[in-house]
Amino acid sequence: MANNMTLLWCTFSVPCWRVMIALEEKMLQGYNQTLLDFDKEEHKSTIVMDLNPRAQLPTFKHGDCIVNESYGACMYLENQFRSQGTQMIPEGLAEQALMYQRMFEGQTFYEKLSDVVYYEYYVPQGERHDSAIKRNKGNLAIEIKLWEGYFQKMEAGSYLAGKAFSLADVLVFPTIAYSFRSGLSAERYPKLGAYYSMMKDRPSVKTTWPPHWQEDQEKPQWGDFLKEL
Repeated sequence: MANNMTLLWCTFSVPCWRVMIALEEKMLQGYNQTLLDFDKEEHKSTIVMDLNPRAQLPTFKHGDCIVNESYGACMYLENQFRSQGTQMIPEGLAEQALMYQRMFEGQTFYEKLSDVVYYEYYVPQGERHDSAIKRNKGNLAIEIKLWEGYFQKMEAGSYLAGKAFSLADVLVFPTIAYSFRSGLSAERYPKLGAYYSMMKDRPSVKTTWPPHWQEDQEKPQWGDFLKEL
């Protein structure tokens, strides 16, 4: 069923990981996939540009349908294969409302994490400003405390939108994982840490775990610059 699907992705990408988790949850293994290297600018190659003129990853195609935005691709997969694999949109209205709220709040979380990560990654040491670093980390700290607070109001073992796994987890967990990978303290944020540990054992997450993390799963990819957050 998945042999008419194509995913172009890179291993450093939270958006790519979202789509790969969704594909696993919907039992759509066996899709055509190509791992590309951002540092070699392979995202600007013809194979990508023909499907995604923004030169972004992921690039996803199912038959004649192209859905390149990760949120859109995950929602598309759930709607197209609703009766297959994990049901990722809960039936109850209250549960749906919370799921959608957390899903789209997750975009803000990702943006604030990206402000910190990519400033460290792309801005040369001599061009960095302490004020920008402090501001970015301060904004991220406020955001993470907000998510820690959400879990404090929920039962132990809960997912992002309640007792059942949902699209919110597909879309937001990779951001949380990258935060801990970058040194975020599970002791300082125990509720988020417990959620991270629980999700790491989920089959769809284990199967799609970023290849560059495989050798040493606890070694920070971007350094440990979130350890004091």
